[in-house]
Amino acid sequence: MLLETINSPSDLKKLKPEQLPELAEEIRQFLLETVSLTGGHLGSNLGSVELTIALHYCFDSPFDKIIWDVGHQAYTHKILTGRRDLFHTQRQYKGISGFPKRSESEHDAFGVGHSSTSISAGLGMAAGADLAGAKNHAIAVIGDGSLTGGMAFEALNQAGHLKKNLIVILNDNEMSISKNVGAFSSFISRKMTGRYFRDLKKEMQGLLKSIPAIGTDILHFARRAENSLKGFLTPGSLFEALGFDYLGPLDGHDLVQLVEVFNNINELDGPLLVHVMTTKGKGYKFAEDTPDKYHGVGSFDIATGKGAGKAASKSYTEVFGETILQLAEEDPKLVAITAAMPDGTGLNAFAKRFPERFFDVGIAEQHALAFAAGMAADGFRPVAAIYSTFVQRAYDQVFHDICLQKLPVTIAMDRAGLVGDDGPTHHGVFDLSYLRHLPELTLMAPKDENELRLMLKTAIYSDLPMALRYPRGAGYGVEIDPDLKTLPIGIGEELLDGKDLTIIAIGATVYPALQAAETLRQRGIEAGVVNARFVKPLDAGLILSVARRTGQVITVEENALQGGFGSAVLELLYDNGLQNVRVKRLGIPDHYIEQGSQAQLRKDVGIDAEGIAAAAADFMK
Repeated sequence: MLLETINSPSDLKKLKPEQLPELAEEIRQFLLETVSLTGGHLGSNLGSVELTIALHYCFDSPFDKIIWDVGHQAYTHKILTGRRDLFHTQRQYKGISGFPKRSESEHDAFGVGHSSTSISAGLGMAAGADLAGAKNHAIAVIGDGSLTGGMAFEALNQAGHLKKNLIVILNDNEMSISKNVGAFSSFISRKMTGRYFRDLKKEMQGLLKSIPAIGTDILHFARRAENSLKGFLTPGSLFEALGFDYLGPLDGHDLVQLVEVFNNINELDGPLLVHVMTTKGKGYKFAEDTPDKYHGVGSFDIATGKGAGKAASKSYTEVFGETILQLAEEDPKLVAITAAMPDGTGLNAFAKRFPERFFDVGIAEQHALAFAAGMAADGFRPVAAIYSTFVQRAYDQVFHDICLQKLPVTIAMDRAGLVGDDGPTHHGVFDLSYLRHLPELTLMAPKDENELRLMLKTAIYSDLPMALRYPRGAGYGVEIDPDLKTLPIGIGEELLDGKDLTIIAIGATVYPALQAAETLRQRGIEAGVVNARFVKPLDAGLILSVARRTGQVITVEENALQGGFGSAVLELLYDNGLQNVRVKRLGIPDHYIEQGSQAQLRKDVGIDAEGIAAAAADFMK
């Protein structure tokens, strides 16, 4: 097999061009066999095989910097850059990352995981190379979805102004920016990058300029004619307006064409955008037919495309989706907003039932929350469902557009806490810290899926800025309360009375705290358990009461300890003169958490039932 001979890009360059399609098929089969066991981002990686091969065949990584936007499509890159034999560990505990990671390989020019960053980073590298007098290329590979992010356009705008040697590869696999992908358009793009055409163009420009009086006017007319021709034949007018030379669209699965164009653009100067059309899920029928279902997958059977059996209990995401749909049936003012994640946030059913009240704004979290604020200002009840790790990108909108104006927007933060295999870029372990200090915002987290339902209704009908966070994965299978009522804001619940110490837990740590309390009682330690429910406002009456009673408190949260829930409890005790109460905080330590199963990671940081019990027993000594 050709793949077994490739351990670096230099090995790839030893192949003849006619061997590359065979290598592409071997890689595609390797991806299927591996990802079907480990899970991962399948569709985008199957679609970018030929593109990645052509990039590494024509450019010289790591001297040339290849920056992958998001990183969902970088598996072939990892395989070609010395990680083939480790690829079965990707996204696994203590294995290689599912995303490009600078500490993992010199070929990973920039660490990614969130979208729309590649052009900014690539431009920074291009500007740095220019200052250093280096001759390497900076190549940003960005998907059409990521191009919907405002940051990408900010970078395009500056790149066109700076005129640095930046190459942007637009991997267009869904938006269909243009349907003009014929043989003639591809032919024009290839020929316009050839040396003969470039030399002829320079000679003609020089000749026209030398003509007295009228030469400059003729040159100006010629440039307008060229731009008109390119605009007629290609969809690049937007990028040309931003100051880029535009090439494409190209067939992203035609290796001969890609290699020819990439070899040609090696010698071009200034910002250049190459538009490449690919098919998501290429080569695997199930993924091609339903690319949304094969974007991120768990383990599955290649022959049938079916994944492992579903969890016995509904996921928090499913319960959220069902609940918001139920509430929307009764309230025509309720609207749902997501940032390119209708399936991931459980809003697909809402979108089908109420298409006019569903808004997918693309990968644009800042816009999503400002848009929600606008709808709230006009009398609607918007719910913005966004993963916790992506709400980070819209902090200013939460502060300025929502809280400062006291607008009743509900921010539903899915995937809060440790999310598992996607690792540090996706763990939602900072939201309690960066949101709880904002005035006017109410912040809460449910202990189970039934409480999620109640909190969602509470948030929507509070007429206040509200944020609730809930974890990835299945709930506990608790009985669902048929009476969908609201909760009193800022009121927790004492689940277990104790005389020796009190464990005050929030969200996903409440049930492990209850299990830990049972273990402690078997050891002769009577621990009480409080479900705080609210991080802001805290239930001051309840927390101060149990703190005075036991004199010893343990707080537990699936959030960073710095500035999180435990810090809020410490502040409350101090402000009320209870400095003599002993407090231990359990949560996420001050370092980034790598990938692994949620259970394993919770065990590692000591917030599972066993870890809480052990910490409490040690605390009591």
